[in-house]
Amino acid sequence: MKYKETFKIIKNLEFDKEKIICKEKGIEIFILRPSKLSKRFKDYDVKKNFQIWLREGERVFRPNHLRIMIDLNLRVRSRPDLKKGLLLIFDNIFYGNDPDLEIKRIENENFEHFLNPLRIIANLAQLFIIEQEYGYPGESNYDPGTLFLQGWIREFIDSPKEIDNLCMSVCRPQPPKTQYTSKENKKHKNYEKNLKPLWYLK
Repeated sequence: MKYKETFKIIKNLEFDKEKIICKEKGIEIFILRPSKLSKRFKDYDVKKNFQIWLREGERVFRPNHLRIMIDLNLRVRSRPDLKKGLLLIFDNIFYGNDPDLEIKRIENENFEHFLNPLRIIANLAQLFIIEQEYGYPGESNYDPGTLFLQGWIREFIDSPKEIDNLCMSVCRPQPPKTQYTSKENKKHKNYEKNLKPLWYLK
């Protein structure tokens, strides 16, 4: 689904009812809006808060943003020739395109290393971007605020750094390099309009 369509589903999500977003090779992504929030999330709006879950056989767990980043880093290490293709796909998802349609660009390509099927990763990326836009309170140094996550996705695909060092930077948490965000960030002095695709590549 396109970003707006998925966003509408999330806005209309009922309390405490699962909604399956994607199924692929025995793995399900589903979302859930709990009617009660834990103390950790007391500042969140219960009507906007939602959870992203993965179900794989008997395993049911909540993935985090690192799953996307690690998966994409592994993919580009095994297929560096597809780096630009992956960047375009995940940028287009960020810009609102349908993840299922975007991944068709490389659906016949093989990757030696990854965490989940590409369709699962692509749909997770869309959901995490929506989560940042819709559910997170507070001010951001980025406009749009979702650029923080997208900057890291770009950096994990493009950067030659080792994966453990990249993960450490995310978990501290540090912002992504301005190389991947500045010209799209309306709060940055280097903001520009009408950028070309993959403008951040050197």
